[in-house]
Amino acid sequence: MKFYIHRLLLLALSTLLHIGINAQTTVRKTDGKWTLLVDEQPYEIKGATFGYAHDVNNYDQYFEDLEFLGVNTIRTWASDENTETLLDAANKYDIKVMVGIWMRHGRPGMEDDDSFDYLKDKAGMEVMYANAINTVEQYKDHPALLTWGIGNEVYLNTATDEEKKAYSELLESICKQIKSIDPNHPITSIEAWTFGLDWWQKYVPSIDIYGLNSYGPGAGYLSGELEKKGIDKPYIITEFGVMGEWDIQEENNGIKKEPTDRQKYDAIATGFHEWISNKPSSLGGFVFHYGNGDDFVASWLFTHFKGLYRPQYWAIREAFTGNKPINNVPAINRFELPNTKTKSNTWVPISLDVSDVENEVLEFKFFYNQRTGSRKRRNQILPLTHRGNILDGFEIQLPKEDGPIKVYAAAKDTYSNVGIASTSMVVSDAKAKARKYLVPKASLPFYVYADNINLPYIPSGYMGNYEAIEVDLNNTEEVYFGKTAIKISYKARDNWYGVGFVDPANDWGDILGGYDLSGANTFSFWAKSNDSNVIAKIGFGLIGSDKPFPDTAKESIEIKLTKKWKKYIIKTKKLDLSCIRSGLVITSIAYGFPHDIYIDEVVFQ
Repeated sequence: MKFYIHRLLLLALSTLLHIGINAQTTVRKTDGKWTLLVDEQPYEIKGATFGYAHDVNNYDQYFEDLEFLGVNTIRTWASDENTETLLDAANKYDIKVMVGIWMRHGRPGMEDDDSFDYLKDKAGMEVMYANAINTVEQYKDHPALLTWGIGNEVYLNTATDEEKKAYSELLESICKQIKSIDPNHPITSIEAWTFGLDWWQKYVPSIDIYGLNSYGPGAGYLSGELEKKGIDKPYIITEFGVMGEWDIQEENNGIKKEPTDRQKYDAIATGFHEWISNKPSSLGGFVFHYGNGDDFVASWLFTHFKGLYRPQYWAIREAFTGNKPINNVPAINRFELPNTKTKSNTWVPISLDVSDVENEVLEFKFFYNQRTGSRKRRNQILPLTHRGNILDGFEIQLPKEDGPIKVYAAAKDTYSNVGIASTSMVVSDAKAKARKYLVPKASLPFYVYADNINLPYIPSGYMGNYEAIEVDLNNTEEVYFGKTAIKISYKARDNWYGVGFVDPANDWGDILGGYDLSGANTFSFWAKSNDSNVIAKIGFGLIGSDKPFPDTAKESIEIKLTKKWKKYIIKTKKLDLSCIRSGLVITSIAYGFPHDIYIDEVVFQ
């Protein structure tokens, strides 16, 4: 009996430890200095924002790597179906997490192209409130949780003071409720630079820690900014790294001059100590961004570009552990192009000087980026055709663009490091100049849906009796090909409904978006229903010419769906596909009964 009771006590203690009763986070001010404590032990955030939340199968690899870099905390912007697994993986490697709670932006801006009305959209605010509280209730007892991170640069991306006040009041109601259900973890809200300080002070007293995104030397001035306003609260630099494009003043051909790889390294390796960790109100910081990409932002700020190590990767390790790189990134010391306006397709010479500490054999590639048009076009980096070698010199062939372009040189070593330098030049092309809508040119075949992976369009265009619609992008019960298919459920017995998959999300033609799908001959999809009497109209194109940025083509077919998968094809060869904003549009009627529609393998080709 005594043994049995002992086992029960051990089990109870184990359970308490797992649910995080002893993993309490607090903030305390002693002798003029703020300190973050975990289980009463001082804790400085040596963090990185985490870019692999959806790559669940490789969590162990990423957290082992973060441990190698000396990272003790990661930050996410929102929670999803993977958050529990993410927290478990982080805890395995003794890494804490700032769990993000997303709040929508009031207007398109620096962060994204959303547009939410904090004055009128009461239902939308209720959704955000419920999401925040549900997130806290779900994860508040997890031992990996460090703090809540609510919102990201909402004040920066909201237009009027009246709207900012409404957002502030919603934020305070959320923070106040969180405090009542989770006294063990402080609340952080995140804003760019100092844009939130006055609003937080006046309307959101329940915030425990101010989260401030700041890049470059500006991070070192934030402590003084808080003192000027009489703010006696701790702060975390929730994003930092080299100075971003938004702060750059120097231009060439109208394109902002990107910092060098050396500057990117030093901003982290030296900046963490000189701008962040030595401030009495600072609790530490998160480097932006531990992630991989192939676009404009990835080249500038990420730890990996096209799967290769960037200087930022090694800089994190030096900042947090004091250790230098195991293998140095190749340094591009000079990268120049002719400073003349030149016709597209022309071959132009490059002046390039590169060095590598380890004297490895280097591989060279060249890319370009255009800084005009839609957000996705501005972010797109495309390959350039080149010829030559490092000894005799390189030439690149100019792309079919009109106006200034940003050109990149990339030098890869045998350790999978890549050094990148950039410059610019002006290209002329009459056909490109005549383009009406500057959106990214898509490679064909272009999948609107093929499993729920990196969807180019988001199902945010709800129509008709939208409250009765449910869209499941991860449906596995009926799949034609792959692991998932789209399931659209209509719960009512009357009325009509519709769903548009659009880009940007939540936009009805007021913001430039979409893709140039020119060259596609067909639009096809597979579809079925759970009932043989369902008639639906399915196609693409939703935004009309009465809007500033419409779909340049709209086509659909009315079909009587069956219980078996069937392929449907729309010919597109003669259509203007230069700007397709709505890649998939479905409308139907209840016909007296609820029903489900399944769609898979949606593609332009």
